Parts: sequence; C-alpha cells; structure tokens
Amino acid sequence: VKVPDRAHGASAAKVRRKAEPGNEGHVGAPMPGVVSTLAVAPGQAVKAGDVLLSIEAMKMETALHAERDGEIAEVLVKAGDQIDAKDLLAVLKYQESKSDNVS
Repeated sequence: VKVPDRAHGASAAKVRRKAEPGNEGHVGAPMPGVVSTLAVAPGQAVKAGDVLLSIEAMKMETALHAERDGEIAEVLVKAGDQIDAKDLLAVLKYQESKSDNVS
C-alpha cells in the first residue's frame, strides 16, 4: 500500500494573490489559462495600449494591454505559468495625467 505525501502534492499548486477590484495599478487575469508571452519587465515604461502579456486558454490567445502610460512596478508571473481568473499578474505605477491635476 502506497500513501502519497500530501505536502508533496501541495507544492505543485501555487496560490497567487488576487487583483484588487478598482485598483487601476493591478493587472488581473480575465480568465484561467497559461501565460504564453511576457512582454514587460519591472522598471520598464509602458504607453497606453502597449501589450503587457498574453494568456492562452482553450486554444485562444488574449493579450492584456496597459490602460494608461506608466511603469511596470512588479511582474508576478513568467511565461508558462498556469493562472486562475482574477490572479494578480503585474502591478503598474501610472503617471498622473495633466487632466488629473486640473483644479
């Protein structure tokens, strides 16, 4: 009789932080899948519309884009990582736009 060690199997499933709803700096996974490409690194400047990464699910690829100009503060995944919906994938620091400073 063989009894598998539960601790051994638990290491395979990584629990990730979830993106906070309403936090513009959080890039969350829109669906479960696999990170197929990663186009950014921490410290990199991005412009609105730049591709940050892409996710493959059910033979379809979905690209995630920067919503505004900013800088990549943190990348929490790498190509090939399995992800769940709402997992936090990256954190951006957005630059204040001129319209944000209007009084």
